Amino acid sequence: QVQLVQTGGGMVQAGDSLRLNCTASGWSFDSWAMGWFRQPPGKEREAVAAINWNGRVTEYADSVKGRFTISRENRNNMMYLEMSLLKPEDTAIYYCARAARLDETMDPGAYGYWGQGTQVTVSS
Repeated sequence: QVQLVQTGGGMVQAGDSLRLNCTASGWSFDSWAMGWFRQPPGKEREAVAAINWNGRVTEYADSVKGRFTISRENRNNMMYLEMSLLKPEDTAIYYCARAARLDETMDPGAYGYWGQGTQVTVSS
């Protein structure tokens, strides 16, 4: 059974840092690309970052480039999103997800499994 369990998140102030964690189980973790998505209040879900199967290639949304870092530890079945210089507009529910391919992609349609979501709130 494929599972993605998220931890981390919470409420912080603008300029602070936060890390999101995603623990995977139920499949060969190093066989698939992974990604982080978010859904701001009242808006559609959007891609934040993606990482290929071995962690060597990453892609970011323009809005988070230079502030967020996606990474993975295949031996531990873990993926991370390090967020720094957080802004109020980063407030959203964040989701980790597994793609149905090896290479990274920002297309949500390529993802078939999703974590439960975790709230990140950034106050000004």
